[in-house]
Amino acid sequence: MKQQIEQLRAELHRHNHQYYVLNSPEISDQEFDAMMRQLQDLEQAHPEYYDENSPTQRVGSDLNHEFVQVLHQRPMLSLSNTYNKAEVAEFYERVRAGLEGAPFEICCELKYDGLSISLHYEQGRLVRAVTRGDGVQGDDVTENVKTIRSIPLMLKPNGDYPEVFEIRGEILMPWTSFEQLNREREAMEEPLFANPRNAASGSLKSKSSAVVAHRKLDAYLYYLLGDTVPCDGHYENLEKARSWGFKVSEGMCKAKSLQEVYDFIDYWDEKRSQLPVATDGIVLKVNSQAQQRTLGFTSKSPRWAIAYKFQAEQAATRLLEVTFQVGRTGAVTPVANMEPVLLAGTVVKRATLHNADVMEQLDLHLNDTVLVEKGGEIIPKIVGVDKNARNECTGEKVQFAEVCPECGASLIRIEGEAAHYCPNDVACPPQIKGRIEHFISRKAMNIDSLGPETIDEYYRRGLVRNIADLYDIDVQQINGTTGSREKSARKIISSIAASVEVPFERVVFALGIRFVGEIAAKSLARYFKNIDALSSATVDDLLQVNGIGQVIANSVVGYFQCAENQKIISRLRAKGVCMELSESQLEAQSDRLAGQSIVISGVFTHHSRDEYKTLIEQHGGKNVGSISAKTSFVLAGANMGPAKLEKAQKLGVRVLSEDEFINMIETR
Repeated sequence: MKQQIEQLRAELHRHNHQYYVLNSPEISDQEFDAMMRQLQDLEQAHPEYYDENSPTQRVGSDLNHEFVQVLHQRPMLSLSNTYNKAEVAEFYERVRAGLEGAPFEICCELKYDGLSISLHYEQGRLVRAVTRGDGVQGDDVTENVKTIRSIPLMLKPNGDYPEVFEIRGEILMPWTSFEQLNREREAMEEPLFANPRNAASGSLKSKSSAVVAHRKLDAYLYYLLGDTVPCDGHYENLEKARSWGFKVSEGMCKAKSLQEVYDFIDYWDEKRSQLPVATDGIVLKVNSQAQQRTLGFTSKSPRWAIAYKFQAEQAATRLLEVTFQVGRTGAVTPVANMEPVLLAGTVVKRATLHNADVMEQLDLHLNDTVLVEKGGEIIPKIVGVDKNARNECTGEKVQFAEVCPECGASLIRIEGEAAHYCPNDVACPPQIKGRIEHFISRKAMNIDSLGPETIDEYYRRGLVRNIADLYDIDVQQINGTTGSREKSARKIISSIAASVEVPFERVVFALGIRFVGEIAAKSLARYFKNIDALSSATVDDLLQVNGIGQVIANSVVGYFQCAENQKIISRLRAKGVCMELSESQLEAQSDRLAGQSIVISGVFTHHSRDEYKTLIEQHGGKNVGSISAKTSFVLAGANMGPAKLEKAQKLGVRVLSEDEFINMIETR
């Protein structure tokens, strides 16, 4: 049996490499999935053959992990940047002088715009993955990196790789994954990631490796290090790494003259828009490692390498009009509609203007010639106006809308907020449909098989006009006269019925009260315990809740003062939707930690970090992120950050173990 498991693992590792690195799959997705299921079944039946680097471990885990700081064996220094060819020539001449006229080659590579990573291998197995951090030490993100399928967990046996080595590279989010992620976040009305670099960094630092696996990250490796690397040439070492199974860029060459360096820069400045991942420049390195040692380092960067940064790509086009979009919460966003223009490989026709303040700063007029930029960002933005191009064809200044473009209600702007809002939340179609979409979302009521298109159809057919209407829909209404959708209709109705089991905390979030996110909803539910107490709370009452400020308090009071919202809540209650904390949740609550601010650090055994945060809140405590003189104590697991431990000791803050903490909250 062990032999069969190991054979399956080897085959799946090979197929992963064929698909994610070589882009030449040999089997279908169905065949791959069948092999994976077979391996999962065998591993479950034979836990004695567990291997942390098995292909089955790439799916990640929902357990939270505190990142441990790890010192780099060799510092991860940054490179000096240059933005023009004259500075590239100066670098080239400095190298020539430093090598006293000896011949040299420059390895030219693409500069990927992602998160730097250091991968450590022993006997062909991935043992550790560490972020760049401050260059001296970084975060151990091994579990998250294992979910990236282009990174080999195990190299082919009996390869000619060193017994121990390090390979560095860049973790990236491909454009396709980035666009999908932002579509998902936009549907949830969550802030969009500005560019793939931020998205990759945020993903890799997620405390849930299952989230990382879902984000479909990629990696390119570009630097092999170790005491016994096979070649003196940097380029040659990377070609060796490619043969071992690592994903090394095809966009790499050796240049023997400054002109060849220029040719490489010019080629990729034009072709980079066709790449599947973001790049922001070129890296130039002296190829010979012996010559690198001769040239040495400055205090911040190597003398044998430099980064040439591409200029952010801009295009000029004509502003045709500004339209306004209404979101779920009533926030109104201005959108610039322009003459189509090719930018960074795609045709751009629209760009967000964010809010009234941004519009005012740009001083936009109709028919203005505007400068649009993408650079490393996929979201187009207007960065300027060519005011010298204005003439008799230039139109009037663009003003922010005064009324809602959907329902005609007068817009309002809350003091301290950048956005304008439509206050007509009970009759404005985009808000109604948006609130229903929010209500059914995974983090709210988690009603499967419904999406924006389906909600829009139900709205147009008059089946839903608010969230309570969902509970009145029957199979026949969805199925229609043709009877062709009975199976999916029954699935939808079943999912709606099951949603009444969703706990009260998520119901508060699902209501879609403006400014009330997941954390605020949880705090409100735990403080007031039921919908009646929450709906009758005054602003002063609400301000007593940790994390609830004036804006949220006013919004909550305004929501419950609306007669239509009260009717909706009554209907939801009648359908069995949970409107209070469960008995088990109430029994678990106490005031043992009332008034105490608590920091969590380390890796835990009995509960996950999120579970400990919940316990702290249930017992009246407050979770805080950093240690100060006001910190009551630190709940410390294994591998507590040394900096935090030192600070706690310096300030005289107590450090409690898991067992001491559990004993504290369970003692009556």
